[in-house]
Amino acid sequence: MSPRPRQQILDNLDSIYREAYDRAKKASDERRMADLDAAYQREQLLLEVLLDIRDSLSGSAPKREAGGNPMAALETIRRLTRFR
Repeated sequence: MSPRPRQQILDNLDSIYREAYDRAKKASDERRMADLDAAYQREQLLLEVLLDIRDSLSGSAPKREAGGNPMAALETIRRLTRFR
């Protein structure tokens, strides 16, 4: 079984947050909209880092990322998870 394509995963994340954001907007819940916006940005960044790690470990990283630093990616994850 091959992993799901990166863009499909990112599109799914976008769809989930967009639906919740639209519900908050219809309810005129500006605080919820701001919270969702911040959460979306945080989750997208974390997801992209995880996808980069997945691609690096599986050997399917695009050539432009071939020189990436997996340790730097792990450090980014550590910093992000400190906020939770």
